[in-house]
Amino acid sequence: MERSLAETKYMLDHGGLLLASVGRDGRPNVMTIGWGLIGTLLARPVFVVAVRPSRHTHRLIEETGEFTVNVPRKGMEGVVEYCGTVSGRDHDKFGETGLTAARSRRVASPIVRECTTHYECRVIYRTEVIPSLLPAEVLSSAYPRGNYHTLYFGEILAAYGDEETRPERG
Repeated sequence: MERSLAETKYMLDHGGLLLASVGRDGRPNVMTIGWGLIGTLLARPVFVVAVRPSRHTHRLIEETGEFTVNVPRKGMEGVVEYCGTVSGRDHDKFGETGLTAARSRRVASPIVRECTTHYECRVIYRTEVIPSLLPAEVLSSAYPRGNYHTLYFGEILAAYGDEETRPERG
């Protein structure tokens, strides 16, 4: 798992990860994330992701309280870029990119089968970014038009690599 954590951090900083979610309608969505943290909180393993309220994914996580974080393999740079530039409200990003929304083990949100590592998460805490607590340079660079992120703290219920992507759900 140590190698997977290093790869996760590297990809987060160099291109992004793929966050997958599903709403009550059962239609999966995938988006690119470039901001996140992985660690321990409240004696639980967590993955913290930042999602703007204007994003389709925000609504889906609010509906289900779950998401997966998936680490893309080398050669998926174009897919990662595409998933970060179009909205799942208007596009079937899985279908348009050829990605496979595979069944996860512990949550309703799918994993992205083509990725190397998968983290299945259930939200245990959420908070809004508070603009008054941010330095002016962060506000001007990251939030020139507002639209402040919601931070979702997802307890990692399962984490596994591509050699283990066969679901064990019953």
